[in-house]
Amino acid sequence: MGQNNNVTEFILLGLTQDPAGQKVLFIMFLLIYIVTIVGNLLIVGTVIASPSLGSPMYFFLAFLSLMDAVYSTAILPKLLTDLLCDKKTISFTACLVQLFVEHLFGGSEVFILVVMAYDRYVAICKPLHYLTIMNRQVCILLLVVSWAGGFAHALLQVISVYLLPFCGPNVIDHFACDMYPLLGLACTDTYFLGLTVVGNNGAMSIVVFILLLVSYGIILNSLKTHSQEGRRKALSTCSSHIMVVVLFFVPCIFMYVRPVSNFPIDKYITVFYTVFTPMLNPLIYTLRNMEIKNCMAKLWCKMFTKDIKRDSHH
Repeated sequence: MGQNNNVTEFILLGLTQDPAGQKVLFIMFLLIYIVTIVGNLLIVGTVIASPSLGSPMYFFLAFLSLMDAVYSTAILPKLLTDLLCDKKTISFTACLVQLFVEHLFGGSEVFILVVMAYDRYVAICKPLHYLTIMNRQVCILLLVVSWAGGFAHALLQVISVYLLPFCGPNVIDHFACDMYPLLGLACTDTYFLGLTVVGNNGAMSIVVFILLLVSYGIILNSLKTHSQEGRRKALSTCSSHIMVVVLFFVPCIFMYVRPVSNFPIDKYITVFYTVFTPMLNPLIYTLRNMEIKNCMAKLWCKMFTKDIKRDSHH
Protein backbone atom coordinates (compact mmCIF):
# COMPACT_ATOMS: atom_id res chain seq x y z
CA MET A 1 0.00 0.00 0.00
CA GLY A 2 1.08 3.58 -0.61
CA GLN A 3 2.53 5.56 2.30
CA ASN A 4 -0.62 7.07 3.88
CA ASN A 5 -3.31 5.02 2.26
CA ASN A 6 -6.64 4.87 3.96
CA VAL A 7 -8.52 4.25 0.75
CA THR A 8 -9.40 0.55 0.58
CA GLU A 9 -11.92 0.80 -2.22
CA PHE A 10 -13.04 3.10 -5.00
CA ILE A 11 -16.58 3.97 -5.97
CA LEU A 12 -17.16 3.79 -9.72
CA LEU A 13 -19.77 6.13 -11.13
CA GLY A 14 -20.15 3.99 -14.23
CA LEU A 15 -21.50 5.16 -17.57
CA THR A 16 -24.87 6.46 -16.43
CA GLN A 17 -26.80 6.95 -13.19
CA ASP A 18 -30.15 6.46 -14.89
CA PRO A 19 -31.72 3.06 -13.96
CA ALA A 20 -33.48 2.65 -17.31
CA GLY A 21 -30.28 3.55 -19.16
CA GLN A 22 -28.39 1.02 -17.06
CA LYS A 23 -30.80 -1.76 -18.08
CA VAL A 24 -30.44 -0.89 -21.76
CA LEU A 25 -26.65 -0.80 -21.45
CA PHE A 26 -26.66 -4.09 -19.55
CA ILE A 27 -28.49 -5.89 -22.37
CA MET A 28 -26.34 -4.25 -25.04
CA PHE A 29 -23.03 -5.02 -23.30
CA LEU A 30 -24.10 -8.56 -22.46
CA LEU A 31 -24.80 -9.23 -26.15
CA ILE A 32 -21.51 -7.60 -27.14
CA TYR A 33 -19.64 -9.70 -24.56
CA ILE A 34 -21.21 -12.95 -25.81
CA VAL A 35 -20.44 -12.05 -29.44
CA THR A 36 -16.86 -11.09 -28.49
CA ILE A 37 -16.14 -14.31 -26.62
CA VAL A 38 -17.86 -16.60 -29.12
CA GLY A 39 -16.38 -14.82 -32.14
CA ASN A 40 -12.84 -14.78 -30.83
CA LEU A 41 -12.85 -18.33 -29.49
CA LEU A 42 -14.36 -19.51 -32.78
CA ILE A 43 -11.32 -18.10 -34.59
CA VAL A 44 -8.94 -19.69 -32.07
CA GLY A 45 -10.70 -23.05 -32.43
CA THR A 46 -10.80 -22.85 -36.22
CA VAL A 47 -7.09 -22.05 -36.48
CA ILE A 48 -6.15 -24.87 -34.08
CA ALA A 49 -8.41 -27.43 -35.80
CA SER A 50 -7.58 -26.56 -39.42
CA PRO A 51 -4.25 -27.85 -40.77
CA SER A 52 -4.63 -25.52 -43.80
CA LEU A 53 -4.42 -22.49 -41.48
CA GLY A 54 -0.92 -23.42 -40.36
CA SER A 55 0.80 -20.28 -41.62
CA PRO A 56 2.26 -17.74 -39.15
CA MET A 57 -0.42 -15.20 -40.08
CA TYR A 58 -3.13 -17.42 -38.59
CA PHE A 59 -0.95 -18.34 -35.62
CA PHE A 60 -0.78 -14.63 -34.70
CA LEU A 61 -4.44 -14.08 -35.53
CA ALA A 62 -5.43 -16.87 -33.13
CA PHE A 63 -3.35 -15.22 -30.43
CA LEU A 64 -4.84 -11.81 -31.11
CA SER A 65 -8.30 -13.35 -30.80
CA LEU A 66 -7.42 -15.10 -27.55
CA MET A 67 -6.09 -11.81 -26.18
CA ASP A 68 -9.22 -9.94 -27.23
CA ALA A 69 -11.35 -12.50 -25.40
CA VAL A 70 -9.33 -12.09 -22.18
CA TYR A 71 -9.02 -8.31 -22.59
CA SER A 72 -12.78 -7.85 -22.76
CA THR A 73 -13.14 -10.24 -19.79
CA ALA A 74 -10.95 -7.89 -17.75
CA ILE A 75 -13.49 -5.13 -18.30
CA LEU A 76 -16.96 -6.37 -19.21
CA PRO A 77 -18.04 -8.79 -16.44
CA LYS A 78 -17.33 -6.11 -13.82
CA LEU A 79 -19.10 -3.48 -15.92
CA LEU A 80 -22.11 -5.80 -16.34
CA THR A 81 -22.36 -6.54 -12.60
CA ASP A 82 -22.07 -2.83 -11.81
CA LEU A 83 -24.93 -2.02 -14.17
CA LEU A 84 -27.15 -4.27 -12.03
CA CYS A 85 -25.89 -3.10 -8.62
CA ASP A 86 -26.79 0.08 -6.79
CA LYS A 87 -23.40 0.44 -5.13
CA LYS A 88 -20.55 0.13 -7.60
CA THR A 89 -17.32 -0.34 -5.69
CA ILE A 90 -13.98 -1.93 -6.50
CA SER A 91 -11.33 -2.71 -3.88
CA PHE A 92 -7.91 -1.10 -4.17
CA THR A 93 -6.36 -4.49 -4.99
CA ALA A 94 -9.02 -5.40 -7.57
CA CYS A 95 -8.52 -1.99 -9.10
CA LEU A 96 -4.79 -2.62 -9.50
CA VAL A 97 -5.46 -6.10 -10.92
CA GLN A 98 -7.90 -4.67 -13.45
CA LEU A 99 -5.43 -1.94 -14.41
CA PHE A 100 -2.68 -4.54 -14.81
CA VAL A 101 -4.71 -6.98 -16.93
CA GLU A 102 -6.10 -4.20 -19.09
CA HIS A 103 -2.65 -2.82 -19.85
CA LEU A 104 -1.00 -6.24 -20.13
CA PHE A 105 -3.39 -7.32 -22.89
CA GLY A 106 -3.74 -3.86 -24.43
CA GLY A 107 0.04 -3.48 -24.51
CA SER A 108 0.64 -6.99 -25.85
CA GLU A 109 -1.99 -6.37 -28.52
CA VAL A 110 -0.08 -3.29 -29.68
CA PHE A 111 3.03 -5.44 -30.16
CA ILE A 112 1.11 -8.29 -31.80
CA LEU A 113 -0.30 -5.82 -34.35
CA VAL A 114 3.28 -4.80 -35.15
CA VAL A 115 4.28 -8.46 -35.50
CA MET A 116 1.32 -9.05 -37.83
CA ALA A 117 2.38 -6.11 -39.97
CA TYR A 118 5.91 -7.52 -40.15
CA ASP A 119 4.47 -10.91 -41.07
CA ARG A 120 2.48 -9.39 -43.95
CA TYR A 121 5.55 -7.44 -45.05
CA VAL A 122 7.64 -10.61 -45.29
CA ALA A 123 4.82 -12.56 -46.97
CA ILE A 124 4.19 -9.92 -49.63
CA CYS A 125 7.64 -8.41 -50.16
CA LYS A 126 9.78 -11.55 -49.71
CA PRO A 127 7.38 -14.37 -50.58
CA LEU A 128 10.09 -16.90 -51.52
CA HIS A 129 11.81 -16.60 -48.16
CA TYR A 130 8.63 -16.30 -46.14
CA LEU A 131 8.70 -19.71 -44.47
CA THR A 132 12.42 -19.55 -43.68
CA ILE A 133 12.18 -16.04 -42.20
CA MET A 134 8.95 -16.69 -40.29
CA ASN A 135 9.83 -20.14 -39.00
CA ARG A 136 8.27 -21.54 -35.82
CA GLN A 137 11.10 -20.38 -33.55
CA VAL A 138 10.83 -16.84 -34.87
CA CYS A 139 7.04 -16.84 -34.42
CA ILE A 140 7.28 -18.03 -30.83
CA LEU A 141 10.07 -15.53 -30.11
CA LEU A 142 7.95 -12.68 -31.52
CA LEU A 143 5.04 -13.77 -29.32
CA VAL A 144 7.22 -13.91 -26.22
CA VAL A 145 8.60 -10.45 -27.01
CA SER A 146 5.04 -9.10 -27.44
CA TRP A 147 4.03 -10.53 -24.08
CA ALA A 148 7.17 -9.21 -22.40
CA GLY A 149 6.52 -5.76 -23.88
CA GLY A 150 2.92 -5.80 -22.65
CA PHE A 151 4.03 -7.06 -19.24
CA ALA A 152 6.67 -4.34 -18.79
CA HIS A 153 4.17 -1.70 -19.92
CA ALA A 154 1.50 -2.92 -17.47
CA LEU A 155 3.92 -3.32 -14.57
CA LEU A 156 5.06 0.28 -14.96
CA GLN A 157 1.44 1.49 -14.74
CA VAL A 158 0.60 -0.59 -11.68
CA ILE A 159 3.75 0.27 -9.74
CA SER A 160 3.22 3.99 -10.30
CA VAL A 161 -0.36 3.78 -8.97
CA TYR A 162 0.63 1.48 -6.10
CA LEU A 163 3.16 4.02 -4.83
CA LEU A 164 0.71 6.93 -4.89
CA PRO A 165 -0.84 8.13 -1.63
CA PHE A 166 -4.65 7.98 -1.66
CA CYS A 167 -6.08 9.64 1.42
CA GLY A 168 -9.56 10.90 0.79
CA PRO A 169 -11.65 11.16 -2.33
CA ASN A 170 -12.34 7.73 -3.76
CA VAL A 171 -15.03 8.36 -6.37
CA ILE A 172 -14.00 7.56 -9.94
CA ASP A 173 -16.12 9.02 -12.73
CA HIS A 174 -15.52 5.95 -14.88
CA PHE A 175 -16.61 2.33 -15.21
CA ALA A 176 -13.10 0.85 -14.86
CA CYS A 177 -9.81 1.64 -13.16
CA ASP A 178 -7.63 3.63 -15.51
CA MET A 179 -4.56 5.78 -15.11
CA TYR A 180 -5.96 9.30 -15.45
CA PRO A 181 -8.94 8.93 -13.09
CA LEU A 182 -6.63 7.36 -10.49
CA LEU A 183 -4.00 10.10 -10.84
CA GLY A 184 -6.78 12.61 -10.27
CA LEU A 185 -7.58 11.07 -6.86
CA ALA A 186 -4.05 10.90 -5.48
CA CYS A 187 -3.21 13.25 -2.58
CA THR A 188 -0.06 14.54 -4.19
CA ASP A 189 1.01 16.46 -7.23
CA THR A 190 0.88 13.94 -10.07
CA TYR A 191 1.99 16.28 -12.85
CA PHE A 192 5.33 14.54 -13.42
CA LEU A 193 3.83 11.07 -13.12
CA GLY A 194 1.14 12.16 -15.56
CA LEU A 195 3.84 13.05 -18.06
CA THR A 196 5.36 9.56 -17.72
CA VAL A 197 1.94 8.08 -18.44
CA VAL A 198 1.67 10.24 -21.53
CA GLY A 199 5.17 9.07 -22.42
CA ASN A 200 4.49 5.41 -21.73
CA ASN A 201 1.02 5.13 -23.27
CA GLY A 202 0.88 8.06 -25.62
CA ALA A 203 4.33 7.79 -27.16
CA MET A 204 3.92 4.04 -27.55
CA SER A 205 0.56 4.52 -29.31
CA ILE A 206 1.78 7.24 -31.67
CA VAL A 207 5.10 5.63 -32.58
CA VAL A 208 3.54 2.24 -33.21
CA PHE A 209 0.61 3.72 -35.13
CA ILE A 210 2.93 5.66 -37.48
CA LEU A 211 5.19 2.61 -37.80
CA LEU A 212 2.23 0.44 -38.77
CA LEU A 213 0.84 2.93 -41.29
CA VAL A 214 4.27 3.32 -42.90
CA SER A 215 4.81 -0.45 -43.07
CA TYR A 216 1.39 -1.00 -44.66
CA GLY A 217 2.23 1.83 -47.06
CA ILE A 218 5.42 0.00 -48.08
CA ILE A 219 3.52 -3.28 -48.43
CA LEU A 220 0.78 -1.76 -50.59
CA ASN A 221 3.36 0.05 -52.68
CA SER A 222 5.16 -3.22 -53.42
CA LEU A 223 1.95 -4.77 -54.77
CA LYS A 224 2.48 -3.04 -58.14
CA THR A 225 4.68 -5.94 -59.21
CA HIS A 226 2.15 -8.61 -58.20
CA SER A 227 -0.43 -10.37 -60.33
CA GLN A 228 -4.05 -9.20 -60.27
CA GLU A 229 -5.09 -12.14 -58.05
CA GLY A 230 -2.13 -11.75 -55.67
CA ARG A 231 -2.83 -8.04 -55.42
CA ARG A 232 -6.49 -8.62 -54.61
CA LYS A 233 -5.67 -11.13 -51.86
CA ALA A 234 -2.96 -8.96 -50.32
CA LEU A 235 -5.19 -5.88 -50.44
CA SER A 236 -8.02 -7.70 -48.73
CA THR A 237 -5.76 -8.95 -45.91
CA CYS A 238 -3.97 -5.65 -45.45
CA SER A 239 -7.12 -3.56 -45.52
CA SER A 240 -8.63 -5.64 -42.71
CA HIS A 241 -5.39 -5.26 -40.71
CA ILE A 242 -5.38 -1.50 -41.29
CA MET A 243 -9.02 -1.25 -40.15
CA VAL A 244 -8.20 -3.04 -36.90
CA VAL A 245 -5.13 -0.86 -36.35
CA VAL A 246 -7.10 2.36 -36.87
CA LEU A 247 -9.96 1.20 -34.61
CA PHE A 248 -7.54 0.35 -31.83
CA PHE A 249 -5.08 3.24 -32.03
CA VAL A 250 -7.15 6.32 -32.79
CA PRO A 251 -9.10 6.20 -29.48
CA CYS A 252 -5.92 5.25 -27.58
CA ILE A 253 -4.08 8.22 -29.03
CA PHE A 254 -6.95 10.53 -28.14
CA MET A 255 -6.91 9.19 -24.56
CA TYR A 256 -3.20 9.36 -23.88
CA VAL A 257 -1.61 11.94 -26.14
CA ARG A 258 -2.66 15.06 -24.30
CA PRO A 259 -2.17 16.78 -20.96
CA VAL A 260 -3.37 14.74 -18.01
CA SER A 261 -7.02 15.57 -17.46
CA ASN A 262 -10.28 13.73 -17.20
CA PHE A 263 -12.92 14.63 -19.72
CA PRO A 264 -16.46 13.31 -19.30
CA ILE A 265 -16.19 11.87 -22.83
CA ASP A 266 -13.20 9.70 -21.81
CA LYS A 267 -15.23 6.83 -20.46
CA TYR A 268 -17.23 6.59 -23.69
CA ILE A 269 -14.04 6.50 -25.73
CA THR A 270 -12.70 3.82 -23.39
CA VAL A 271 -15.85 1.82 -24.15
CA PHE A 272 -14.87 2.00 -27.78
CA TYR A 273 -11.49 0.29 -27.49
CA THR A 274 -12.24 -1.97 -24.52
CA VAL A 275 -15.70 -3.15 -25.62
CA PHE A 276 -16.24 -2.61 -29.33
CA THR A 277 -12.77 -3.23 -30.77
CA PRO A 278 -12.39 -6.76 -29.31
CA MET A 279 -15.80 -7.60 -30.78
CA LEU A 280 -15.08 -6.06 -34.19
CA ASN A 281 -11.65 -7.67 -34.63
CA PRO A 282 -12.90 -11.23 -35.28
CA LEU A 283 -15.64 -9.88 -37.56
CA ILE A 284 -13.21 -7.78 -39.59
CA TYR A 285 -10.67 -10.59 -39.92
CA THR A 286 -13.14 -13.32 -40.79
CA LEU A 287 -15.39 -11.36 -43.13
CA ARG A 288 -12.42 -10.28 -45.23
CA ASN A 289 -10.76 -13.68 -45.25
CA MET A 290 -12.02 -16.48 -47.48
CA GLU A 291 -9.71 -19.13 -46.02
CA ILE A 292 -10.96 -18.69 -42.47
CA LYS A 293 -14.57 -18.62 -43.66
CA ASN A 294 -14.09 -21.85 -45.63
CA CYS A 295 -12.37 -23.57 -42.70
CA MET A 296 -15.15 -22.51 -40.33
CA ALA A 297 -17.76 -23.82 -42.72
CA LYS A 298 -15.88 -27.13 -43.05
CA LEU A 299 -15.60 -27.49 -39.28
CA TRP A 300 -19.30 -26.79 -38.79
CA CYS A 301 -20.19 -29.33 -41.45
CA LYS A 302 -17.91 -31.92 -39.85
CA MET A 303 -19.39 -31.41 -36.42
CA PHE A 304 -22.91 -31.36 -37.78
CA THR A 305 -22.54 -34.57 -39.77
CA LYS A 306 -20.90 -36.28 -36.76
CA ASP A 307 -23.92 -35.36 -34.65
CA ILE A 308 -26.32 -36.65 -37.30
CA LYS A 309 -24.38 -39.92 -37.60
CA ARG A 310 -24.32 -40.29 -33.82
CA ASP A 311 -28.07 -39.66 -33.60
CA SER A 312 -28.84 -42.16 -36.38
CA HIS A 313 -26.85 -44.86 -34.55
CA HIS A 314 -28.92 -44.45 -31.39
